[in-house]
Amino acid sequence: NSGKLSVLSTKINNFILAYDLPAPAWSCSWDLNGSHQIYAGLQNGSLVVFDMRQTARPLEFVNGLTSNPVHTIYSLHNSTLPSGVTAVLSASSAGICQWNFGGSEERQPVVLETGNQGACISLAYCPSSDDIIASFRPRIDNSNEMAYSQHLLTPAIGQGVQGSHVHLKRFGSNCYQKLAVTCANVNDVRLPRSAVMNIESHGCLFASGDELRGELVLQELPSFTVIQHLKLRKQPIYDVKYVHDVDGGLLGCLCDDILQLYGNHALK
Repeated sequence: NSGKLSVLSTKINNFILAYDLPAPAWSCSWDLNGSHQIYAGLQNGSLVVFDMRQTARPLEFVNGLTSNPVHTIYSLHNSTLPSGVTAVLSASSAGICQWNFGGSEERQPVVLETGNQGACISLAYCPSSDDIIASFRPRIDNSNEMAYSQHLLTPAIGQGVQGSHVHLKRFGSNCYQKLAVTCANVNDVRLPRSAVMNIESHGCLFASGDELRGELVLQELPSFTVIQHLKLRKQPIYDVKYVHDVDGGLLGCLCDDILQLYGNHALK
């Protein structure tokens, strides 16, 4: 089975480009350093890079380290990378990697060390502070998780289990340090979403759903101290996003068919 990666113009409210993919896409990201490149993580574990100025074929294509779907992908700032090189963080149930594109050297991904935490189910990254939070749940018994990953394509509610959050920080072009680990109530089926917020008056905060309490939890980094519980009108949580601008910031949480928004002033 294949899929398409489509580019929607918000100016004309219509699709302006569509790329054929060798497998369905599970994640995608714009390049932080330019408006032309797009990255996609595929169901078969591969990564594809497109340049909107070259529509005939992908700019680059790499096979993943495993065949597990790439559920999250983030573009990294290239200020610490060699000239002409771009980089992304990708996450699958097998773990987290940094991939570099555009360089002349042989491409080998940097595998981030998180310890034996289980299956990676979520990744949050803050470009302005280079803080990263990876979320994990216990691995299933079957060592081949492809069948389990296929099951995730269908909507499921699941239930809460004890997992963990791991706080990593990026230094330089490809160095990472593990700063802290904490227990967490995560879902045993769904792939949750979370966000790292760099707020001037609060420092770095981590927003994630607590599957047992049914709420959005804010934690200080790197201590993981809980500073606020935000009640949700509905379950489950489908997405969590934070947007920063000159007037402050906005934390959004999509729960079922309700979008709840919180301004910086609403955060303690």
